Amino acid sequence: MEPPVARTLLERFETLPEQLRRAARWIMDNPREVALMSMRAQARAAGVQPATMTRLAQALGLDGFESLRADYASALRTAGEGLSDSAEVRLTRAAVGQSPDIATRLLREPAAQLAGLADGELPAQLVQAAGRIAGAGRVFCLGRRASAAIAWHLHYAISLADGRSRLLDAAGGTGLDALHDAGPGDVLVAVGVRPYTREVVAATRLARGRGVHVVALTDSRVSPLLKRGDTGLVVPTGGAGLLHAMTAAFATAEALAALVAQAAGASALARLRGLDAQHAALDTYLNPGGPTEP
Repeated sequence: MEPPVARTLLERFETLPEQLRRAARWIMDNPREVALMSMRAQARAAGVQPATMTRLAQALGLDGFESLRADYASALRTAGEGLSDSAEVRLTRAAVGQSPDIATRLLREPAAQLAGLADGELPAQLVQAAGRIAGAGRVFCLGRRASAAIAWHLHYAISLADGRSRLLDAAGGTGLDALHDAGPGDVLVAVGVRPYTREVVAATRLARGRGVHVVALTDSRVSPLLKRGDTGLVVPTGGAGLLHAMTAAFATAEALAALVAQAAGASALARLRGLDAQHAALDTYLNPGGPTEP
């Protein structure tokens, strides 16, 4: 459960000065820590001066930062403890006491994130995104660097049931050329997490300006990929590994593709049968029960 001030913060984010936006981004991404950490500790984590935290609270119509922190603390007290919350507590206690096997921790953290995906707004947002894609003229999938694999997987899964998906990736850097005639009725699914890739942010801005509806699979409600009027699929990416944890993003992409296929119904089934026939004709896959090849 979020405090009322969280919605105000989201609505006013784009109008805030740069330093206040930096503080606001940290608060939006770390609601639990807002309730538990001191103002100075939060300012250090956000990379701003403590006075910036106070100015942010006042910009939201509060007396000071303690009022903002009290709102988040109240929301934390009334929130039910989910699987991800309890897992976080267990992992923290284990780290303080006897050091757990690092491999065990690396496996448990994404499992806890996956368990929390069904809570909150994400299921409804997935249904909304699937509806947008199902009713679109064309669907464009875009992601770079760590997010490229998710964009490709989503494109591949959608294309199995629906031939309208296009992956914005091609040799020679020409992938975004496919957006040249995109317009109202089309959908761009953009995947990106911090540090955000300039090309993906620019592509969402271009598409949005041409009337394309943007579905942003990202890591924050104040991500530069996500603007008012877009459909946002916000997932956690924190973890103990070297890179961002992308497990939750992959699971969300798979759920989205499945919902799109369900919406397609009989046409998706017919397309899959046609693909099966083509794969059989080309002998695409090994047949475990067939004869051994020389």
